[in-house]
Amino acid sequence: MHMNLLAIETSTESCSVALLCDDTLFERSEVAPRRHAQLALPMADAVLAEAGVARAGIHAIAVGAGPGAFTGVRLGVSMAQGLGFALGCPVYAVSSLQALAMEAPMTPGASILAVIDARMGEVYTASYRVGDGGALRGVDEERVCAPDALDLAPADSWAVVGSGWGTYADTIGAQLPAPPAWAEPECFPQARHVARLAMPRLMAGEPGAPEQALPVYLRNKVALTIDEQRAARAARQGKG
Repeated sequence: MHMNLLAIETSTESCSVALLCDDTLFERSEVAPRRHAQLALPMADAVLAEAGVARAGIHAIAVGAGPGAFTGVRLGVSMAQGLGFALGCPVYAVSSLQALAMEAPMTPGASILAVIDARMGEVYTASYRVGDGGALRGVDEERVCAPDALDLAPADSWAVVGSGWGTYADTIGAQLPAPPAWAEPECFPQARHVARLAMPRLMAGEPGAPEQALPVYLRNKVALTIDEQRAARAARQGKG
C-alpha cells in the first residue's frame, strides 16, 4: 500500500521537514536558530509540492519530540498535533537523540553516542548500537546530565555526534576507551531520520493518537529563576 509520511524536526538549531513517500524522500533543512516558526510550514508545503502530494494525501505525521530546546520541541509537537487533528491521521513522536544518532555512520556493530548541548553546563545524551540489519538499538536511557557523568556502557570504540561534542569534547573524550572512531559536532537531528524511524510504525498500523504525541524535555526546570541565576553566579564567584 502506498504511504506518505510527513516528518518535522525543530528541536535544535536546525529546522527540517521531510516527506517520505514509500522509499522516496523529499526534504528541506536549514540551520536557522529562532526562525523555526517562520520556516516549518513553508518547508512542509514545499516538500508536498515537490512530491505532488496534497495535504489530504498525508497518511501520518512524525515529529522529533526532543529532548532539545524547549521552544523548538514545543513548536514541532504543536505543529504535528495540529496537522494530525486537521487531517485525521496518526502522529508519531520520535526521539530527537535517536534521529541524531542516525547522522553517524551506521556500521553494523558500531556504538554511537548522541550528545546535544543542553546549556547550563549539561548535555542531553543517549547511546545506541547498530544491529546487523542496520537497525539502531538503544543501550541506555535518554537523560540530561553533566558532561563528565555519562556513565557509558562498555564498548571498544565510539562514534560521537552532536553539539555536545563541540562544547565538551575534552570532557567527553576522557570517558571514552579511545579517541572516537568518528566524531562530528556540526550535526543536528534531521526530519529524514525521524521519517524513517516512524515509517515502520505506520506500516504496522500503530494508532498514533495526536494528543499522545508528547514532548520530551528531560529537564524538569527549563530555565533558572532570576534568584537562582544570582545564587549560581554567587556560588561560582565564591569558588573563584
